[in-house]
Amino acid sequence: MRFSHSFGRTLRTDPAEAETPSHRLLLKAGMVYPVAAGVYAYMPLALRALRKVEAIIRQEMDAAGGQEVKMPALHPLELWQQSGRDAAFGDNLFRLQDRRQRSLVLAPTHEEVITLLASTFVRSYRDLPVTAYQIQTKLRDEPRPRAGLIRVREFDMKDAYSFDADEEGLAITYGRMVQAYKNIFQRCGLPAVMVEADSGAIGGKDSHEFILPTPVGEDTIILCDACGYAANAERAESRKPPVPGEELGPLEEVRTPSVRTIADLATFLHIPKEKTLKAVFYKADGQVVFVVLRGDLEVNEVKLKRRLGVTDVRLATDEEVKQAGLVAGSASPIGLKGIRVVADDSIHLGANFVVGANRPDYHLRNANVPRDFQPDLVADIALAQGGHGCRRCGAPLKALKGIEVGHVFKLGVFFSERFKALYLDREGQQRPMHMGCYGIGVGRLLAAVIEQHHDDKGILFPTSVAPYHVYLAGLNLEDPQVAGKGEELYRSLGEAGVEVFYDDREGTAGVKFNDADLLGFPLRVVVSPRTLRQGAAEVKRRADTATALVPLGQVVEWVKAALQ
Repeated sequence: MRFSHSFGRTLRTDPAEAETPSHRLLLKAGMVYPVAAGVYAYMPLALRALRKVEAIIRQEMDAAGGQEVKMPALHPLELWQQSGRDAAFGDNLFRLQDRRQRSLVLAPTHEEVITLLASTFVRSYRDLPVTAYQIQTKLRDEPRPRAGLIRVREFDMKDAYSFDADEEGLAITYGRMVQAYKNIFQRCGLPAVMVEADSGAIGGKDSHEFILPTPVGEDTIILCDACGYAANAERAESRKPPVPGEELGPLEEVRTPSVRTIADLATFLHIPKEKTLKAVFYKADGQVVFVVLRGDLEVNEVKLKRRLGVTDVRLATDEEVKQAGLVAGSASPIGLKGIRVVADDSIHLGANFVVGANRPDYHLRNANVPRDFQPDLVADIALAQGGHGCRRCGAPLKALKGIEVGHVFKLGVFFSERFKALYLDREGQQRPMHMGCYGIGVGRLLAAVIEQHHDDKGILFPTSVAPYHVYLAGLNLEDPQVAGKGEELYRSLGEAGVEVFYDDREGTAGVKFNDADLLGFPLRVVVSPRTLRQGAAEVKRRADTATALVPLGQVVEWVKAALQ
């Protein structure tokens, strides 16, 4: 490809709207263009990189026994109602009607359709196991698209689905797919960490995420270096720090004027936060729920939703809190009637807590369970934090930010029972197939590669996913000798199977070198009057600072050796 013919343009300044390095560099390099919030056009250079990512994914999926299919992005709403996931996805599900007023959805994922296909084409145990995958556009009405390709509303995704006769078969397939994912990330140059995860709206039993640790990530993972425990924050469990025991004191009221937060309460009373109990109000499937936990902890809404067994959990509004008769800033489970109280198990790790008095500007000292209040449900509903003890070995946990680059699920029979995806076993009995599903966001994976591989000048693409292998630049192209040698190298490298991006523009060396660094192809080759006087070309690896001169007749071999 010649730069003069390429569709797209690099920018000289950083785009103001960029939130992360990958977002900034993709925009500055002219690789993507924002059409709407969370909706991007991929320009030729980005598309070449995506195609290479897709090729790696296809090779590993095929090697793991997958067969590629293509399913529609437009689904009848009835399929999602049959699985119950129309409610689980909620407002994230794009809905529309056709001209006959039939309700449809734009698919955010394809479990419903693939299970329908399996119920049609799999008849007996002889047809199992089977794994099908596709790379296809998904659409989700994300409330807060952000960070370029990391959180979008339209994206390409590799989604694979496996069907096995039993749990043992699913475990084997799951392990094979996990290894395929490890291979994919290794080939893309990503040191992804596999962590336990929550299944969310997908449903099912076990699941794991692959997380790329990076400070710009929107996910938090909890790790134990001692025993290897790893989970995302939604799933992670920990040993919460205990509070020294003491004899129970009498419940007594204390005036706390204008004190409404845990931080203010701890300061006012000169006590640590862990000596307080925090009240948080939620709406769970339309009902107000009073959540109480120790003041040094935060609510894990995913755990809360799972413990309550509800479809929707959100913070209650100020008006909803008022209508429930609760006093924000001074609420307490003591004496509360008519509202479900859910407590974190941290209420048992300590004594003589300070809680609200259910009237403004007052709190109660020395509140204890079960003497003074008894919750309707006590469970682990708090976020695990760095510094907490590991639930397995007790060693201190650490917390890291990261980007989710892959997710795998053991679905079990959740979908197969709802869609009658049954098979005949060896005894002629009908049994539901055991399913797994396995997803990778292709655009997000490209963004993750750039987050992992960049410097202050631009991208540093790994060879495996680089749009081109070589940035060939001709300096002073008005010199016929330079122009001729540039064209000759362009042809020779192409004939040798090297992918070359030839900067044949008229421009200064500074502009061309800046673009070479910005675009981040693995190698740079330069021909100029100075190098030609020595019968050579200047060569440089993108990640290096030093350059070298290679005789013109040896450039092709040097490039091929460097790429290996």
